[in-house]
Amino acid sequence: MPENQQFRSIPDISRTFAETHGDKAALICGDQRRSYAELNSDSNRIAQALIAAGVEPGDRVAFLDKNVPEYFTLIFGAAKARAVTVAVNWRLAPPEMAYILNHSRVKLLVVGREFLGHLDEMEFETEPQVVVVGSEAGGRQGFADWLDAHEDIDPELPCEWEDTCYQLYTSGTTGLPKGVELTNRNFFGMLSGASKAWNFDEESINLVAMPLFHIAGSGWGLVGLYSGGTNVLLREVDPSEILKAIQSHRITNALLVPAVLQILLATPGIEATDFSSVRSIIYGASPITEEVLVGAMRATGVPLLQVYGATETTGAITLLRAEDHDPGGPRAHLLRSAGQPSVGVELRIVDPNSMKDCPEGEVGEVWTRSHQNLKAYYADPEATLAVYPEGRDADGLGWLRTGDAGYLRDGYLFIHDRVKDMIVSGAENIYPAEIENALMDHPAVSDVAVIGVPDEKWGETVKAVIVPASGEEASDAELIAWCRERLAHFKCPTSVDRVEGIPRNPSGKILKTELRAPYWEGRERMVN
Repeated sequence: MPENQQFRSIPDISRTFAETHGDKAALICGDQRRSYAELNSDSNRIAQALIAAGVEPGDRVAFLDKNVPEYFTLIFGAAKARAVTVAVNWRLAPPEMAYILNHSRVKLLVVGREFLGHLDEMEFETEPQVVVVGSEAGGRQGFADWLDAHEDIDPELPCEWEDTCYQLYTSGTTGLPKGVELTNRNFFGMLSGASKAWNFDEESINLVAMPLFHIAGSGWGLVGLYSGGTNVLLREVDPSEILKAIQSHRITNALLVPAVLQILLATPGIEATDFSSVRSIIYGASPITEEVLVGAMRATGVPLLQVYGATETTGAITLLRAEDHDPGGPRAHLLRSAGQPSVGVELRIVDPNSMKDCPEGEVGEVWTRSHQNLKAYYADPEATLAVYPEGRDADGLGWLRTGDAGYLRDGYLFIHDRVKDMIVSGAENIYPAEIENALMDHPAVSDVAVIGVPDEKWGETVKAVIVPASGEEASDAELIAWCRERLAHFKCPTSVDRVEGIPRNPSGKILKTELRAPYWEGRERMVN
């Protein structure tokens, strides 16, 4: 970001860098290249196209495709028209996609050709206008022609600090997904501190590999553009392509979720990949095992930084710095931590039953307060009130319930689990994550999820669901004994099931509700 430059809205990014270094590549995807001047010009045309299509300030426009440059052009163009971009998870089934499009009352949809078949299976309350990425298809207008039909004129509509500019839908591990409204203020509350803490500057070559419907994809991409760097987009997560891009583009910054890091470690060619250009790799969005973390540090030789956050917090609200990654050293215990609060972020731990603050070191629900916290859940005032139980002040600040369980020690946050995933056995609160970490250290375990299942005596008891490691075997008794050597006995599994794969959502979070369902079938609720 240029010295003394104060961005007040998303469109200010493209406007500013189009003037200061317009010829520089803003976006690279395969053989496609978009300069900052082109990004600004194309977003002007999109703004004019949206206005001509009857899209008014506050209306929603949606995007349904894998990672392509057109996505960022739409974000900037929609913001110039004071419309709100809705990113749709392309991994969903057509009825799930339709729910998001109907719920957000989308006026116009930009869709990739790959998903036109999905579109034909959807039922709409009000049919949106459709533009196809690339050229015309199936009688629907192509993106390029849509742009060319409108003038390169910035409408210069006033974009307010509290305008919703972006709407992402929660992963929906339970119930229907909710639309998270994020404002200009939310984004710049995150961007101003994150870009420096994550080693970004105008020389950054930023790898955008995670899906853009996720804050780890789109939010990460905005950090690169906010800094005036170049974003290298991969259409989807492909370990081999990630390694190629790091070397061929001389990537300086990357964000990879733990599941991707784990796959990378087993990808042929990683040992020959030149990581010398990479300043740091950010990881987060789901728990990581120490085995994967230490393996990634050794394989890449790159400083690793951990972040913790949520869609509702515009991404990261903590940072575990590179110097806090000290396997085998006096600070090795910090590898279990999610780090310290980011600049401008406050944290507290609250007992979810008494709603009182917990003492240091005691597990409770993580609450956070900062200007990164969502404006609202779209069209859901009850959910918004529930997540801000103490309300908000005149400046819009309030304590947000994250739904995550954790504790604070010496200023570091340690995440245990989702509050809703907590197992209550004989009045003892048990958090699956520490049991999962213990089991992942066993050579016969490739992946694991720990859940609570019904027990007539204790209400719930602990079950481990494992994916066996290739070529290794261990009996139930051996695995339970392994846990008992490392954990209090009441926390240890009483049974073990084996499966071919653990169900996860796109951000890598285990779908505990899906795993628990067969064991709780026929009961009114999934607790005892």
